[in-house]
Amino acid sequence: GVILLAVGVWGKLTLGTYISLIAENSTNAPYVLIGTGTTIVVFGLFGCFATCRGSPWMLKLYAMFLSLVFLAELVAGISGFVFRHEIKDTFLRTYTDAMQNYNGNDERSRAVDHVQRSLSCCGVQNYTNWSTSPYFLDHGIPPSCCMNETDCNPQDLHNLTVAATKVNQKLIGMLLACCLSRFITANQYEMV
Repeated sequence: GVILLAVGVWGKLTLGTYISLIAENSTNAPYVLIGTGTTIVVFGLFGCFATCRGSPWMLKLYAMFLSLVFLAELVAGISGFVFRHEIKDTFLRTYTDAMQNYNGNDERSRAVDHVQRSLSCCGVQNYTNWSTSPYFLDHGIPPSCCMNETDCNPQDLHNLTVAATKVNQKLIGMLLACCLSRFITANQYEMV
């Protein structure tokens, strides 16, 4: 939860230029991450409170929330995987459009400059992509270009260990909450 909250705040503060290239209008993705992270933190505190109180129904509610979060993350991950090509194509299309309309002064031009500086790249594939831009005909390659022939898109990172750890954490959390709830319920019947 705290990580989602931090990523949402970080995304809002630092990824605005990338998002402005992709979306014509402002996007709510950072706000969704901030809201989701805050909700998870609140429910995490609820889980701690339920454990301290030793309340079986609160622990069952917490386990149910963990399972809903797990399902939501699973759906989001699958959606991201299924639509990864569309996301990449959208970014490349809008980035190419921003290069064609580059003038060095407007917001999208500053976003292109920021992308090229931060990724140490030039153009969509390489610096020759600028040759079709009206800006290139008058001014040449923009100063933000590093003029190397590397691809501007960073390689996809596939880290199965991190994904498996996240899945296992959620499953272990659900299992422990249910076990603790059963243990407390069984002990309450023995006490009476």
